[in-house]
Amino acid sequence: MAGAGKSTVGSALAQELGWAFVDSDHLIEAAYGARLQDITDKLGKAAFLDTEGKVICAIKANRTVIATGGSVIYRDAAMRHLAALGPVVYIDVPFHLIEERIARNPERGIAMNPGEKLEDIFNERKTLYTYYATLRCPAEGKNPAQCARWIRDHLPEGFLKGDAA
Repeated sequence: MAGAGKSTVGSALAQELGWAFVDSDHLIEAAYGARLQDITDKLGKAAFLDTEGKVICAIKANRTVIATGGSVIYRDAAMRHLAALGPVVYIDVPFHLIEERIARNPERGIAMNPGEKLEDIFNERKTLYTYYATLRCPAEGKNPAQCARWIRDHLPEGFLKGDAA
Protein backbone atom coordinates (compact mmCIF):
# COMPACT_ATOMS: atom_id res chain seq x y z
CA MET A 1 0.00 0.00 0.00
CA ALA A 2 1.19 3.53 -0.60
CA GLY A 3 2.84 4.75 2.59
CA ALA A 4 3.79 1.28 3.81
CA GLY A 5 7.49 2.00 3.35
CA LYS A 6 8.21 -0.28 0.38
CA SER A 7 10.91 1.95 -1.11
CA THR A 8 12.53 2.87 2.20
CA VAL A 9 12.49 -0.67 3.60
CA GLY A 10 13.46 -2.13 0.22
CA SER A 11 16.48 0.14 0.01
CA ALA A 12 17.49 -0.77 3.59
CA LEU A 13 17.04 -4.48 2.81
CA ALA A 14 19.17 -4.20 -0.34
CA GLN A 15 21.93 -2.59 1.75
CA GLU A 16 21.55 -5.27 4.42
CA LEU A 17 21.95 -8.01 1.78
CA GLY A 18 24.55 -6.22 -0.38
CA TRP A 19 22.17 -6.43 -3.35
CA ALA A 20 20.92 -3.98 -5.98
CA PHE A 21 17.68 -2.06 -5.45
CA VAL A 22 15.01 -1.20 -8.04
CA ASP A 23 11.85 0.84 -7.49
CA SER A 24 9.36 -0.01 -10.24
CA ASP A 25 7.55 3.32 -9.79
CA HIS A 26 10.78 5.04 -10.88
CA LEU A 27 10.97 2.80 -13.95
CA ILE A 28 7.44 3.88 -14.93
CA GLU A 29 8.26 7.55 -14.30
CA ALA A 30 11.43 7.25 -16.41
CA ALA A 31 9.55 5.58 -19.29
CA TYR A 32 6.90 8.33 -19.35
CA GLY A 33 9.08 11.25 -18.27
CA ALA A 34 6.46 12.32 -15.75
CA ARG A 35 5.46 11.99 -12.09
CA LEU A 36 3.61 8.79 -11.20
CA GLN A 37 0.42 10.60 -10.15
CA ASP A 38 0.35 12.51 -13.46
CA ILE A 39 0.73 9.23 -15.35
CA THR A 40 -2.04 7.61 -13.30
CA ASP A 41 -4.32 10.61 -13.83
CA LYS A 42 -3.67 10.66 -17.59
CA LEU A 43 -4.07 6.93 -18.20
CA GLY A 44 -6.84 6.19 -15.73
CA LYS A 45 -6.69 3.37 -13.22
CA ALA A 46 -7.20 0.35 -15.53
CA ALA A 47 -4.69 1.46 -18.18
CA PHE A 48 -2.18 2.42 -15.49
CA LEU A 49 -2.50 -1.02 -13.86
CA ASP A 50 -1.90 -2.66 -17.24
CA THR A 51 1.18 -0.50 -17.81
CA GLU A 52 2.49 -1.21 -14.33
CA GLY A 53 2.00 -4.94 -14.87
CA LYS A 54 3.93 -4.85 -18.16
CA VAL A 55 6.82 -2.98 -16.53
CA ILE A 56 6.97 -5.53 -13.71
CA CYS A 57 6.85 -8.49 -16.12
CA ALA A 58 9.78 -7.00 -18.05
CA ILE A 59 12.08 -6.94 -15.01
CA LYS A 60 14.89 -9.47 -15.29
CA ALA A 61 17.00 -9.35 -12.15
CA ASN A 62 19.00 -11.47 -9.74
CA ARG A 63 20.21 -10.49 -6.29
CA THR A 64 17.96 -7.44 -6.45
CA VAL A 65 15.36 -6.10 -4.04
CA ILE A 66 12.41 -4.78 -6.03
CA ALA A 67 10.01 -2.26 -4.51
CA THR A 68 6.77 -2.10 -6.47
CA GLY A 69 3.79 0.17 -6.47
CA GLY A 70 1.08 -1.11 -4.14
CA SER A 71 -1.33 -1.50 -7.06
CA VAL A 72 0.80 -4.19 -8.76
CA ILE A 73 -1.25 -6.65 -6.71
CA TYR A 74 -4.14 -6.24 -9.17
CA ARG A 75 -2.29 -7.99 -12.00
CA ASP A 76 -1.86 -11.73 -11.46
CA ALA A 77 0.76 -12.07 -14.21
CA ALA A 78 2.91 -9.43 -12.52
CA MET A 79 2.60 -11.11 -9.14
CA ARG A 80 3.48 -14.51 -10.59
CA HIS A 81 6.53 -12.95 -12.27
CA LEU A 82 7.67 -11.39 -9.00
CA ALA A 83 7.18 -14.69 -7.17
CA ALA A 84 9.33 -16.41 -9.81
CA LEU A 85 12.11 -13.91 -9.04
CA GLY A 86 12.04 -14.51 -5.28
CA PRO A 87 10.03 -14.14 -2.10
CA VAL A 88 7.23 -11.57 -2.14
CA VAL A 89 7.13 -9.52 1.06
CA TYR A 90 4.02 -7.78 2.37
CA ILE A 91 4.96 -4.88 4.66
CA ASP A 92 1.92 -4.93 6.93
CA VAL A 93 1.19 -1.43 8.21
CA PRO A 94 -2.14 -0.57 9.89
CA PHE A 95 -4.50 1.77 8.08
CA HIS A 96 -4.17 4.64 10.56
CA LEU A 97 -0.41 4.85 9.80
CA ILE A 98 -0.97 4.61 6.03
CA GLU A 99 -3.51 7.42 6.23
CA GLU A 100 -1.13 9.54 8.32
CA ARG A 101 1.81 9.01 5.95
CA ILE A 102 -0.21 9.74 2.83
CA ALA A 103 -1.58 12.93 4.42
CA ARG A 104 2.03 14.08 4.93
CA ASN A 105 2.78 13.48 1.23
CA PRO A 106 -0.33 14.30 -0.83
CA GLU A 107 1.73 14.22 -4.07
CA ARG A 108 2.20 10.45 -3.66
CA GLY A 109 0.88 8.53 -6.65
CA ILE A 110 -2.05 6.24 -5.85
CA ALA A 111 -4.01 4.31 -8.47
CA MET A 112 -7.60 5.23 -7.57
CA ASN A 113 -10.80 5.85 -9.47
CA PRO A 114 -12.71 9.05 -8.73
CA GLY A 115 -14.85 8.53 -5.65
CA GLU A 116 -12.82 5.60 -4.29
CA LYS A 117 -11.94 5.86 -0.62
CA LEU A 118 -8.45 5.11 0.65
CA GLU A 119 -9.74 2.80 3.40
CA ASP A 120 -11.74 0.75 0.86
CA ILE A 121 -8.63 0.33 -1.32
CA PHE A 122 -6.58 -0.58 1.77
CA ASN A 123 -9.05 -3.30 2.80
CA GLU A 124 -9.36 -4.67 -0.74
CA ARG A 125 -5.59 -4.82 -1.20
CA LYS A 126 -4.89 -6.31 2.23
CA THR A 127 -6.66 -9.49 1.15
CA LEU A 128 -4.59 -9.64 -2.05
CA TYR A 129 -1.32 -8.82 -0.29
CA THR A 130 -1.94 -11.66 2.14
CA TYR A 131 -2.77 -14.04 -0.71
CA TYR A 132 0.38 -13.35 -2.75
CA ALA A 133 2.90 -12.81 0.06
CA THR A 134 5.65 -15.28 0.87
CA LEU A 135 6.36 -13.25 4.03
CA ARG A 136 4.29 -10.76 6.03
CA CYS A 137 6.45 -8.29 7.93
CA PRO A 138 4.50 -6.79 10.87
CA ALA A 139 5.86 -3.25 10.54
CA GLU A 140 4.03 -1.33 13.25
CA GLY A 141 6.53 -0.17 15.84
CA LYS A 142 9.51 -0.98 13.62
CA ASN A 143 11.70 1.52 11.78
CA PRO A 144 12.85 0.72 8.21
CA ALA A 145 16.15 -0.82 9.34
CA GLN A 146 14.33 -3.09 11.81
CA CYS A 147 11.89 -4.15 9.08
CA ALA A 148 14.80 -4.91 6.75
CA ARG A 149 16.49 -7.06 9.40
CA TRP A 150 13.19 -8.82 10.16
CA ILE A 151 12.75 -9.64 6.48
CA ARG A 152 16.35 -10.83 6.12
CA ASP A 153 15.97 -13.04 9.18
CA HIS A 154 12.71 -14.56 7.89
CA LEU A 155 13.67 -15.27 4.27
CA PRO A 156 13.07 -18.90 3.30
CA GLU A 157 15.75 -21.35 4.39
CA GLY A 158 18.61 -21.44 1.88
CA PHE A 159 17.27 -18.52 -0.18
CA LEU A 160 20.30 -16.29 0.34
CA LYS A 161 22.62 -19.01 -0.91
CA GLY A 162 20.97 -18.92 -4.36
CA ASP A 163 20.86 -16.25 -7.04
CA ALA A 164 17.15 -15.46 -6.82
CA ALA A 165 15.89 -11.87 -6.87
